[in-house]
Amino acid sequence: MDKKNVCVAIDGPAGAGKSTIARAAAARLGLTHIDTGAMYRAAALEAVRRGISLDDGPALGKMMGDMDLRIEFTGGVQRVFIGDEDVSEAIRTSEISAASSRVSARPEVRESLVRLQRELAKRGGSVMDGRDICTHVLPDADVKIFLTASLDVRAKRRLDELLEKGENASFEDVRADMERRDYNDSHREFSPLIRAPEATLIDTSDMTLDEAIEAVVSHIKEKA
Repeated sequence: MDKKNVCVAIDGPAGAGKSTIARAAAARLGLTHIDTGAMYRAAALEAVRRGISLDDGPALGKMMGDMDLRIEFTGGVQRVFIGDEDVSEAIRTSEISAASSRVSARPEVRESLVRLQRELAKRGGSVMDGRDICTHVLPDADVKIFLTASLDVRAKRRLDELLEKGENASFEDVRADMERRDYNDSHREFSPLIRAPEATLIDTSDMTLDEAIEAVVSHIKEKA
């Protein structure tokens, strides 16, 4: 595998473990992990802070034009900044998760962030995960994976994350929110979440985290 130039694209629904698995796989392979979902979360955080409607495309587009969004990597770990503020943790709340699904449906937001994502990928040697990486952002990626799990499994994983952070959440609420996000992501008019025909399906419903990471790493080694 040519680590310098290999480009890996991973798509999948919310809560499938894309970022966690992609980050670990990238570390194992000596690649850089690019979490595009974090970029949409940052846009959502900025919109909430500015009081902009999450469905107001023109206003969101203007916001993206003057938003100082920066992505930095330290030891292969991605950090997200708005101006000088590191918002890598602030974007991980349940409120911002729900908001990011809505802003990500706006073409004005997606077009702005896709440009950034493609620029980051040009640096080479990366594993990028998101909702439309295989189909839209990096259609020529060397390796394409569609990572998924059942809705109940994904909701349980997300609930565990929220409870660990001290957030008050219930399985029913998390599952309902995830079901809404699935619908929004797969039915949005611009660049919906779909599995690219050439993307390998990896279902982690019955896998431990280590098993899922190993499955992804093995596939990348086989294909790259």
